[in-house]
This record gives sequence, structure tokens and C-alpha cells, in this order.
Amino acid sequence: MTELTHTATSPAASGSAANPAPDRVKPGPLRGQGVLAAGVILGCWGALLLFLLAYYRPDWRTPWPYLLALLQTHLYTGLFITAHDAMHGVVSPRKWLNDALGLLTAGLFAFNWFPRMLPKHHAHHRHVATEHDPDFHDGRHSGFLPWFARFAWNYVTLGQVLLMAGAYNVLKLYFPQPNVIAFWMLPAVLATLQLFYFGTYLPHRGEHAPDNPHKSRSQFRHHLWAFVSCYFFGYHYEHHDQPYLPWWRLWKTK
Repeated sequence: MTELTHTATSPAASGSAANPAPDRVKPGPLRGQGVLAAGVILGCWGALLLFLLAYYRPDWRTPWPYLLALLQTHLYTGLFITAHDAMHGVVSPRKWLNDALGLLTAGLFAFNWFPRMLPKHHAHHRHVATEHDPDFHDGRHSGFLPWFARFAWNYVTLGQVLLMAGAYNVLKLYFPQPNVIAFWMLPAVLATLQLFYFGTYLPHRGEHAPDNPHKSRSQFRHHLWAFVSCYFFGYHYEHHDQPYLPWWRLWKTK
């Protein structure tokens, strides 16, 4: 595969590579694959959460509850990635079903409101790494925490916070409070950090070459790590270059 000159002029993030010229992957028909992928993520997230809240009694001296919390974090990330794909219309060719799944998965991820997120995400794609990009924060000089604070300020609403607080107080009436914190609340926070770190901070920080149209970089080709870390969105230049690909086809660009 040939190499483009889309490299950062400041040191690249650890684990990121010069952006390889993406092989163009044609947007094949979705049929039912996108809905199936969404259903698997939703089913696994819901089933594991129910088990962890209602039936699991963790022994905090063992590694298992911490590993299960990380697994639930990964599934939370999958909820958001599904909502993200719905923003690009690639979960289902039926618009009503695509948008319904986007509304559902965004809502289950800390009560995000899909119609509010949709224009912001498309503004990110149109105005990437500029003052009009709601995801960006002076990538040349800003550190992780100031950038994350601005990112959260742009996306988290008071309504979300109140709904999360209300849901927490209801859930702890029916389930053990440590389980609610460890397996419902904490994974949502960790998944937010995961999505920001791999999907915004690493790809867009630093300076980019003038001929880099997406002001993005991509991690080295490693499909297993790319899936585990953020459902292939470490291949971020490729996503901006071919946003018509759902997450489960994105690896083919590498």
C-alpha cells in the first residue's frame, strides 16, 4: 500500500501512523448487517447489565468484577458507535429504522439526545479541526484535560445530568448500590473517555500537513487492537475519508 504525506508536523500520538492511502471500499448494500450488528451490541449490553445488577455479587478481591466492568465499558462504547453510524445513515437503509436505532442507542448511553448530536457531528466532519468544529480545541497546544472539558461542555447537557441522577436513585432502590456504580455509572464515564481519546484526541491533536484534507491521523494497522480500543475508529483518517462505511466495514480500508 502506498503512503501519503498526511503526517503530523509535530510528534504523532503514540500508536498512530502516517496516514496510509485508504483503499477505496465501495459502499455495498447494507441489507440487514447493520441492524444485526446493532442488535448484537444492544442485546449483549442489556443482558450483561441485567446480570451484573440483579444477579452478580462481586468479590472485589478478585479481578473478575473489574474485567466485567471493562467489558461493559466496551459494550457502552458500542452503543455510541452504533448511534454514530446512524448519524451517517449506515445502520439501516430504512431511514425510520436507522434513526430509531440511533435514538435508542444514544439514549441508552447516558441519555444522549440523537437529534441534538446529529448536526454537531456533521459540523465536525464539515469543519474538522477549525473554530467551527464542536469537537476541536486548539489541537496544537491544548492538553488532554482542557480539550476533554470543552468537548464535554459542548455535548453534555443539564437535562442529561438530571436524568442520570434520577435513574441512579431509582436503580439503587432495586439493585445493590455498588453494582449500580461499578457496572452502570462507571462504564458510561469510561466509555466517554475512551471515545474521546481514540476518536477525537489522538486523531486530531497536533499539526497536520497542508495536504491532509481531513486533518486526521490513523493508528497503525492492527485489527484486533483497533476493534478492542474503539470499534476500528482508531482508523480515523479512513473514517473521515470514507464516512459511508459502517464500523464493521471500516477495517477494510486498511
